[in-house]
Amino acid sequence: MADEHVLSQAAYDRLVAELEDLRTRGRIELADRIEAAREHGDLKENAEYHAAKDDKAKMETRIAVIADKIDKAVIVDSEGSPHVMVGSVVTIRFEGDPPEETEKYLVGSIEERHDDLHVVSPTSPMGEALMGAEPGASVDYEAPTGAMLTVEVVAVE
Repeated sequence: MADEHVLSQAAYDRLVAELEDLRTRGRIELADRIEAAREHGDLKENAEYHAAKDDKAKMETRIAVIADKIDKAVIVDSEGSPHVMVGSVVTIRFEGDPPEETEKYLVGSIEERHDDLHVVSPTSPMGEALMGAEPGASVDYEAPTGAMLTVEVVAVE
């Protein structure tokens, strides 16, 4: 299914908790802010009121995005797999770089991010090339600039 959102169990749990928090505490706090701002008088020139309404619209958009991701979630377990898959942390070395010069990426969506890792989408050129690779494998992909790049998979966590 093209609309599915592949997530780890941890990312799914974080999204469910965030959604619950926004639907309860978040909505209550914004309703209180809007009510307090209304008490300041004329709504046409009330910056506090307009800011609270803007924040409410942003929060409702975030609620809709999270709810969609949860509804279309496919949970994968990458733990212990020697292959790169969604949720894996992959250490790579670009061709021509010294052996000690490696980079770590989390393969998945930004919702998966943890430990300040850079995130690479599994649908990006590099992400697609890495999917299914094992440590020691070299994969080629075309960068957005059109250059062909080769990376070696050093480790998969």
